Amino acid sequence: MMEDAHYQEKYRVASTRLPGYDYGQSGAYFVTICTKSRQPYFGTIKVPDGHWDSAFLQPSMLGRKALECWDFIPQHAPFVQLDAFVLMPDHLHGILLFDKEASEDSTPTQNDGSRFGPQSQNLASVLRGFKSAVTTYARHNNLEFEWQARFHDRVVRNQHELERISAYILTNPTRWQKEHDNGEGLFR
Repeated sequence: MMEDAHYQEKYRVASTRLPGYDYGQSGAYFVTICTKSRQPYFGTIKVPDGHWDSAFLQPSMLGRKALECWDFIPQHAPFVQLDAFVLMPDHLHGILLFDKEASEDSTPTQNDGSRFGPQSQNLASVLRGFKSAVTTYARHNNLEFEWQARFHDRVVRNQHELERISAYILTNPTRWQKEHDNGEGLFR
């Protein structure tokens, strides 16, 4: 219904979250975070001797800080373990493994969607902290920088999917030239 698509006379963006899933529970989360308008703030892709199989990001000053902030996530959120990760000129892909206390029930928590739960120690709060740290650094150093609003995520459902996504992440620089101008697709 068109009426459902508005809130305060503005269009709402439909949630991409898995309905009823508790994003604070133990599990693996594949995330993609982009810069606003896909601006290449984090550096440039280098291709040694024209061999795309060896392509890598040469990080800018802000790119180095983004890498440092990503590596710092477990210090801020001790229940998070870092897995596959890649920083690209205008986005990043990473897998975060949440490992809550052993006493916590590891099965997905379901809710009816009518409650707004605590916004700490969950995926959104972890990524909000990361994005905030990078933005604060940019502002303190008078660097032009903005994130795209929100982030893309996928709950990783099994080991095969984890391995497939990890391979995709780690080989992302090798596909940069081919996929560079593919529009606003999620994966790049």
